[in-house]
Amino acid sequence: MFLFGFDPFSFFAGFISASVFWWLVTRARPLWNELRSGMKEQQEVSQSRKKNTVEENHRRNTLRHAQGMHLAAPLFALDEILQTPLVLAPQPVVEPGTPPAFEDVISQTVPYLPTWPEIGAAFGTQSLTLPQALAGNSNIVIIGQPGVGKTVALAHIASLLANRSEEMGALQETIPFLLHVANLKLPISDEKDALRPIVDTFSENASMLDLGRLPAFIQSAFKAGNTLLLVDGYDEITPAEQQVVSEYFKTLIKVFPKNRIVTTGTPEYLDGLIALGFAPLSLITWSSRQSERFIQQWGDLWSRTVSLEAWAQTGPEQVDPLLLNVWLGADNLNLTPLEMTLKTWGAYAGDSLGPHVLEAIATHIRRIAPQNTPLAALETLAMQATLSAQPVFDPRKARDWVKSFEPAEEKIEGEETAEAAANVKPAKGKKNEKVVATPTYGLLSKMTTSGLLVSYTNNRMRFIHPVFAGYLAGRAMTTYNAQEPILNQPDWVGKYLAMRYFAAFGDASKLVQSLMEFSRLPMHRPLMAAARFLRDAPKNAPWRGKLFGTLAAILQTEGIPLGVRGQAMAAFVYSNDPNAAVLFRQFATTTSFELVQLAVLGLGAIKDGKAVQVLEQAQGAPSLAVRRAACMALVAIGSNDALESVAQTLLSGDEDVRRAAAEALASDPVEGHAVLREGISHKDILLRRAIAYGLGRLEDPWAREALEKIQIEDDQWVVRNAATEVLDAKTNIASRAPRKLKSPSDSPWLVEFAGKNGVGISPGTPATDILLLALKTDDPETRLAALPYLKYVPSEGVVTQLYHAMYKDDPELREAAFNTLWEIGMSGVKLPDPTQLGLS
Repeated sequence: MFLFGFDPFSFFAGFISASVFWWLVTRARPLWNELRSGMKEQQEVSQSRKKNTVEENHRRNTLRHAQGMHLAAPLFALDEILQTPLVLAPQPVVEPGTPPAFEDVISQTVPYLPTWPEIGAAFGTQSLTLPQALAGNSNIVIIGQPGVGKTVALAHIASLLANRSEEMGALQETIPFLLHVANLKLPISDEKDALRPIVDTFSENASMLDLGRLPAFIQSAFKAGNTLLLVDGYDEITPAEQQVVSEYFKTLIKVFPKNRIVTTGTPEYLDGLIALGFAPLSLITWSSRQSERFIQQWGDLWSRTVSLEAWAQTGPEQVDPLLLNVWLGADNLNLTPLEMTLKTWGAYAGDSLGPHVLEAIATHIRRIAPQNTPLAALETLAMQATLSAQPVFDPRKARDWVKSFEPAEEKIEGEETAEAAANVKPAKGKKNEKVVATPTYGLLSKMTTSGLLVSYTNNRMRFIHPVFAGYLAGRAMTTYNAQEPILNQPDWVGKYLAMRYFAAFGDASKLVQSLMEFSRLPMHRPLMAAARFLRDAPKNAPWRGKLFGTLAAILQTEGIPLGVRGQAMAAFVYSNDPNAAVLFRQFATTTSFELVQLAVLGLGAIKDGKAVQVLEQAQGAPSLAVRRAACMALVAIGSNDALESVAQTLLSGDEDVRRAAAEALASDPVEGHAVLREGISHKDILLRRAIAYGLGRLEDPWAREALEKIQIEDDQWVVRNAATEVLDAKTNIASRAPRKLKSPSDSPWLVEFAGKNGVGISPGTPATDILLLALKTDDPETRLAALPYLKYVPSEGVVTQLYHAMYKDDPELREAAFNTLWEIGMSGVKLPDPTQLGLS
């Protein structure tokens, strides 16, 4: 048997070695953990750096793209000529048991007209900047007529977010995704692919380095709820295409509910968006002050940059900018920002075809069309796109539309080209005299290169702006009999633009007659659409008299909402017809207070200098609304005698009209502001109180400093309270931003109301019956609070009850019910004629 020997030295040497080894291992374990943690942290930092790099590159690309999303992009960056976009503040949401929202006298006096924001611009009704409008939690659709600046509004939001501007408040770190509906490859087949159209869109312009990491970045941003999707062009497409896009929005909202969407729309049709909870906000067209500031900015930039370019030096002789600015500022009433831009560009470039807005549009089309392109080719393309209801068209089909203009061929002498369209009326060429045309191979490609068309990678193409497509289509309709086909189309912006410009160049009697026959209460949409034809149509057009007569009848109709009658007044203002002033002066002397109120506002909006005496008489009317409107109209006219009259009212009028005078004077930057400055220290308590409300309408730093001083130092509490009220309203202006409604079961006032009536509200149910009961109650606040909920359940019974509310004696309920019906109608619901229900 083999025996093992024991060596004490070896044993103790091994024991000590093992102990030292495990001691070292034990001591090294924290080092290993630290090393492992460090490696993991480095990996996370590396991944974060990659993600941040993608995000920063995306923000830079977004900023670059947004700064070029305006007509004058070849000359200036957007921020260089931007006039801060404003939207009409939505009507305050009423909740029983809570204090009412502050509303200035101007907004109380001017009817809420989201379809005609020109009136709000004329008097400076309460408005929100876009960051303020986004301070709520609602998705938004920015509505307005073509050319009012909806695309620029989206670009402005994108620029602020790309720069992480502090103006965006809580949204400062939000990531913007700015695109056009034509970018989106829709529909999608699976909710799992909800982000695929967005990823594909932004992958097209991503760098090779970011291309592989972009999908994960977009997925991560949307999952985190840290994005704002800005979708342009929803207002340009047809109802059928809108349904596809709105279904996509619905999917995005379902899969990624924490993110926000802002898109564009028209005031007439928003298929699907209202039901999804989008809040329509009307973009305000430029006021006269904004137009003047824009012209000044353009002139300064032109003198410092463009005028020094070689092509400008060799062009027409430069006119003194002071003279140009005076000429441009003299006749810009009721121009959209697009039209003001084109008119100013033509004046400074010296290539304008004439002073009329139609000539400004023709000038720019000539400016961006390919050289030697027949005007008929552009008109044919636009007309075919309009008649086929394809604002975003397939270039392969479009080539067939203009193929007759592609090869060299004979043409009639005198046929216009885009460069020679000096006369905006169709030219009459000489017959049987033929010359050889210039070859125009690849016409669509040339139009894309020149900037008239925009091309997308998914075989889609569109005109750079719907106004240009509508203008060209309208001209083409003077040659081709296309009135009946276009009348039979569903409502969309291209249809009405083509008809509008056809009315400017041809006889639109049949079109206007048909629209008037289609029109009915409560909205009169076809009639109001035809009313926008008036401004550019010939003054001797045979249909003008009948259309004006119909509008005048609506304006005089008692018992219907001011929201309808106000649109008729706005149509007269927008028409720029000299007879409108005569009509308004006549109506201002009637005994109907609401008619007088609207007529007085109309006189102010058109700045009728002959109406000062009539307006001074209106300042003594029994109706407070008329007296307020008279102050506003006099300041809008702005002549010395008009301003003196308002100043006298401020000194000696009753308390309510003094406030109206002070708020009105805030709209005059020279004399009005001087009066407010002087009135701060006046001994009259009621005057100082009125001055505080006037100062509250100003954004100037000196006005806020004066209010803060009044709030602390004035020796009368009534004056201090007024200053506190307006300062609080300015501080909490974001409270007017649209917000998602609480569900009926989570709404305290509705749960309480239901309990008092012995009814419960189950979660997830619309509670229509209890809401209709609330609409019929005697409590004014409860009735108003029910309306925002009822627009989401537009059944026949609900619409009928809304009509009953609209025809009640309560003016506030009448207007609120009308606005609810307007939103229901915009969503695609066909509203019955109330006269057929025995209401009117």
